[in-house]
Amino acid sequence: MRVFRYLFAHKGALVLVVCLLMVQAFADLALPNLTSQIVDVGIQQAGIESAAVDEMSATTYGRLDEMLSSADKELLEKSYDEEESGNYRLNGYGAAHRSELEKALSVPLIIIHNPEATPEQNWQELFSRYDKNEITRDDLIREVNAANEYLHVHNDEGITEQMAVSAARAEYESLGYDLSGMQTGFFLRVGGEMCGFAALVMAASIAVSFIASRTGARIGYDLRRKLFTKVVSFTEREIERFSAASLITRGTNDIQLIQMVCIMFMRMVLYAPILAIGGIIMVMVTNASLGWIVVIAIICVFILIGVIFAVATPKFRIMQKLIDRVNLVAREMLSGIMVVRAFGRESYEQERFDAASTKLMRTQLFTNRTMTFMMPSMTLIMNLVSVAIVWFGGLAVDEGTLQTGDLIAFITYSMVIIMGFLMIGMIAIMLPRADVAARRVEEVLACVPSVQDPREGEAASQDTDGEHGAEVTFDHVTFAYDNDTEPVIHNVSFTAPAGSTLAIIGATGTGKSTILKLIERFHDVNEGSISIDGADIRAIDQTTLRGQIGYVPQKAFLFSGTVRTNVSYGDDGLSDEDVWEAIRAAQAAEFVEERDEGVNFPVAQGGTNVSGGQRQRLAIARALAIKPKVLLLDDCLSALDYKTDAAVRRSLSEQYADATKIIVAQRVSTIMDADQIVVLDEGHVVGLGTHAELLSGCDEYREIATSQLSMEELMGGVVS
Repeated sequence: MRVFRYLFAHKGALVLVVCLLMVQAFADLALPNLTSQIVDVGIQQAGIESAAVDEMSATTYGRLDEMLSSADKELLEKSYDEEESGNYRLNGYGAAHRSELEKALSVPLIIIHNPEATPEQNWQELFSRYDKNEITRDDLIREVNAANEYLHVHNDEGITEQMAVSAARAEYESLGYDLSGMQTGFFLRVGGEMCGFAALVMAASIAVSFIASRTGARIGYDLRRKLFTKVVSFTEREIERFSAASLITRGTNDIQLIQMVCIMFMRMVLYAPILAIGGIIMVMVTNASLGWIVVIAIICVFILIGVIFAVATPKFRIMQKLIDRVNLVAREMLSGIMVVRAFGRESYEQERFDAASTKLMRTQLFTNRTMTFMMPSMTLIMNLVSVAIVWFGGLAVDEGTLQTGDLIAFITYSMVIIMGFLMIGMIAIMLPRADVAARRVEEVLACVPSVQDPREGEAASQDTDGEHGAEVTFDHVTFAYDNDTEPVIHNVSFTAPAGSTLAIIGATGTGKSTILKLIERFHDVNEGSISIDGADIRAIDQTTLRGQIGYVPQKAFLFSGTVRTNVSYGDDGLSDEDVWEAIRAAQAAEFVEERDEGVNFPVAQGGTNVSGGQRQRLAIARALAIKPKVLLLDDCLSALDYKTDAAVRRSLSEQYADATKIIVAQRVSTIMDADQIVVLDEGHVVGLGTHAELLSGCDEYREIATSQLSMEELMGGVVS
């Protein structure tokens, strides 16, 4: 599972969580046992825990001394010390060997305080004969052993233990102990232990939740950072391969799912086997005879999980693609809302969105119903287990082979085991979906961008001084967006000398914008080469290359922020003077100065709160602000009126005369003053020269020019 790889990168957190979960499980599993003690010892035995009493009278001590074998007598003498009152009190040695004392003293105490328990012998008469020396001590011990055998034959061990505790209670009562106080003290002590364990469970649970949440958040953060860094390095080819909607889904929904599963794994999945194994051990300790009920319940749980797993998993795999589809449709509709309204296609888009949303809804409903089926089924299994345990456990209680408290503990441990396997089953159903999400994220991270930086040490050195332009050369360049399609441009060659203005014109779809994208190295050429100042751009680091280029795309895009943050987007350290210089050069000063906020005027996402022409001019100012060596203008003056167009070109030629300017335009009037004009037709260069040269020697250029301006305007030079 790919999801686990992200978790294993945080081994320290995993080890700490496992340790905390073991502490939590230990405390959790201790509570049912303490509840059992409350019932069995606190209520049924009046708080008396052991037949090895803390204090006994001299008479009882003497009788026990007479009835015990040599080894047990030695143990008794080591375990009790005589006090000034004449009574005997349990010492440290006896407390350490209490279980051995219980075994040795149980039957003798029963004989002393409940002689009717062994009806085959008249103990009062037997003790009288012993006191008169009519029988020896060995005879008395032999009778005690016979009584012990009788009790174990006719009674269960649990009943014998209860009889021994009752005898101990009688001993305490004969000494004048406050039995009610002893019981209250037991309740307070055990209740205090339960509160302590509950507090420990709470503390461990909070710590685990904190660590798991922090680790999950870190995993999500790392994946989002890696994914964003990778996507930023993508070219248009990779973006189109995955689609923007899918990349957004992978960066949000998929990573969120991975993060959630990682948190659940640390909080639940790791805890479930620890709790289940601990529960099984406690069940076997409590009463192994009822273990078959738990085994059957576990088998039923696995069958249920297997069926649900087989039914739901295929739907989980489909769900992520359906989420991509919903995001795609919604994104298209929101991006093209003006077109949708202009053509009155709201109902069509609504139907299209409803269709995608309905498919997702049906898939989610199916998976949710499948998951919903699990809980009632699990509840049914747990209730049946409870009924079976109560039924068979009740019979055991009636026979004396099981105490009531142990029965309560057994039920609790059984529920713990079943819930542990249920948690594993629930996460097992979610894992396939998380694995799909992880696979989708890994697919993006593993994608190698088609444009790569040169290897370290192989990059060409560049003069990045923006005060001097750069020579741009196309040498027999051929390029296709896809290797299986026809090239967009064929064998294109031209040179734009440093500081010159080169214009590109041609019909729609002839590859004009593609040439600028190739200079920016948004794509790599298939054949030929592009060089800047004699260096192949493929041998230049992308950051260094683009740091020399000011690019204004065909569709101007502004980021949410202010005018200043948009203009200084390429260099955060620009001074106000530099920002205003770029704004004035782009002929944007007038509308910026009209705003009360000036350069701090807020800009909405995409620049939707300014006009198209204002958006174009701010985009131009952004490119000029970095003082580029090469300025690429991709038909960015189309939204400007002729007067503003001419003013922008004039300021470019005056203030940025040293920069090499490559302009893509549809207006002939915009490029008439260019030093060179490249004419494209179906990706081929069909004309290269000045306006006058092309007007006389290039039919394609003449056709474009005469369709826009009269011959007098064309022959007269620049139209302003």
